[in-house]
Amino acid sequence: MSDPYSTLGVARGADEKDIKSAYRKLAKELHPDRNKDNPKAAERFSDVTKAYDLLSDKEKRAQFDRGEIDAEGNPTMPFGNGGFRGGPFGGGAGGQRSYSSHDFGGGEEMDLSDLFEGLFGRGGPRGGAGASGFGRRPPPPPQRGANINYRLKVPFVDAATLKPQRITLGDGKTIDLKLPAGVEDGTQMRLKGKGEPGPAGAGDALVTIDVDEHPYFKRDGDDVRLELPVTLDEAVNGAKVKVPTVDGPVMLTVAAGSGSGKILRLKGKGFSKRSGGRGDQLVALEIDLPDDISELAAKLEGWKDDSPVRARFGL
Repeated sequence: MSDPYSTLGVARGADEKDIKSAYRKLAKELHPDRNKDNPKAAERFSDVTKAYDLLSDKEKRAQFDRGEIDAEGNPTMPFGNGGFRGGPFGGGAGGQRSYSSHDFGGGEEMDLSDLFEGLFGRGGPRGGAGASGFGRRPPPPPQRGANINYRLKVPFVDAATLKPQRITLGDGKTIDLKLPAGVEDGTQMRLKGKGEPGPAGAGDALVTIDVDEHPYFKRDGDDVRLELPVTLDEAVNGAKVKVPTVDGPVMLTVAAGSGSGKILRLKGKGFSKRSGGRGDQLVALEIDLPDDISELAAKLEGWKDDSPVRARFGL
């Protein structure tokens, strides 16, 4: 992967908001669902996601900016491109230089690598990792592949009822994702082994949940709030009215004499709780007068309500 800043098309001094905005734009444009006949788009989608994974992590971004890790998140060489620049006799990395006999007063060329290996073993002094410059540097341990970040927008009702969500990964495979109890905006799910492949196994897929807003449901902790309009006669005389819930419509009894702002509770119609069970739906009644109130005004002509409706304010 090239420079992550270039991959996302942002400046090095870009803030988190700019980086997130650039990622969302590119991810939407390159998502495999929208580019099924374009394998290069899937490859770019993977690169964009890896770039965002690095730059959205403050610690990793700082390490990259200091040159401590590369664009893949792997540590850079601690001693430059060739390891030790000089052994105790002026040799290159690992001390495997062949010396001339002129260096030691002889007349023939000799290779001292076998001598050093006889003294210290092939792994360096005391079987070490070549820290003295004589032994070969052992290869780095195999690493797992990089993690891939995804963002999944989940409809409000699906989040409340824990409806499985279908997601397409960077390799084009589609899976059904089971939402956890208590899911909320920003919940992160880890899919083991669904990231980039690597010598020590694949990395993980990290899925961040964005719960979409709803036109009339509002979340309040584990509860769902709803403002329900009722007519004046339903409030005065009482009625059974149909009410929407995240599980579908139900019938609700409005008691006679109910006023605006009265809260009615529907048990178990809220969000799933982490501790088990579900929250409730809280229905706030709102009396809705007709657009044309001339008929109503005629019926109320000469009548005055003397109830102390503002007594609670001392008025």
